[in-house]
Amino acid sequence: MDLTLYWFMFPIGILVATIAMLSGIAGAALFMPFFLLVLPILGNEYELASPVTAIAAALITCTFGFASGFVGYFRKKLIDFDQGWKFLRFSIPLAILGALICPMIDENYIRGLYGALMLVLAWILLKKDIAGSESLTVASAETPNSKTKVSSDGKMYSYFPYSIQKIPTIAGGFLTGLLSTGIGEMVMPQLIKGGKFPVPVAAATSVIVVSLTFLFASGTHIYILINEGGAQAIPWHLVIYTIPGVLIGGQLGPALQGKISRTKMIRGISIVFIVIGIAMGITFIQSFR
Repeated sequence: MDLTLYWFMFPIGILVATIAMLSGIAGAALFMPFFLLVLPILGNEYELASPVTAIAAALITCTFGFASGFVGYFRKKLIDFDQGWKFLRFSIPLAILGALICPMIDENYIRGLYGALMLVLAWILLKKDIAGSESLTVASAETPNSKTKVSSDGKMYSYFPYSIQKIPTIAGGFLTGLLSTGIGEMVMPQLIKGGKFPVPVAAATSVIVVSLTFLFASGTHIYILINEGGAQAIPWHLVIYTIPGVLIGGQLGPALQGKISRTKMIRGISIVFIVIGIAMGITFIQSFR
């Protein structure tokens, strides 16, 4: 095992985690296709054992990244824990179920499913465009039944509690365990478009939901891989670089919150998702030739 093989994943990890923290989108949505589409191009020695291994590596990596982001947002006092629990009670059990089912699916079909998921998520993100919501005010501290968050830098954010959509949350949790992404893309649109949450509070609350959902999903995948192939089944020589990278990115994202237009970022990510979806679809079709 060459411990220097994946050195370039350190800066990539910083970049992906920073984007994930700013947007609330799970970084695994970018890591997973990078592992499956880009690494094989670099050479056979870079290719991971299977899509299931790639999913596990993406989840393990992003668990640390979102845990780091959680610390950053916790320090900024922006997380709504009560709202986060409303999502977690559905996302965690379904993430575990998805992770248990994942190894039962043929790896070519995993590629096809992931490609389809990317196209669907791109459509959802574009459909729920939040242009203009970064300055939207829907409540004040004096509004009855409103909640207020005062960040560590003194900014006040007021909003109303939100009753979550159960089906999208359940689907997001299941897809996170099955394909490594989905929950962040389901939570953020709900909070911003449906709940009219201020973007900083929505991003912070999404981070706690995604981090704990990832923790249980990755833990299940680790158990399955080690149970079937021993500790060497985990690509340790890859995650020793991605984990430090996302730990740094997890701190940069909260620090940059509000300084970069989330609307433009979401539109850019949607385009990337479309490209990934098409590329995954092509590899899926080619597998039958």
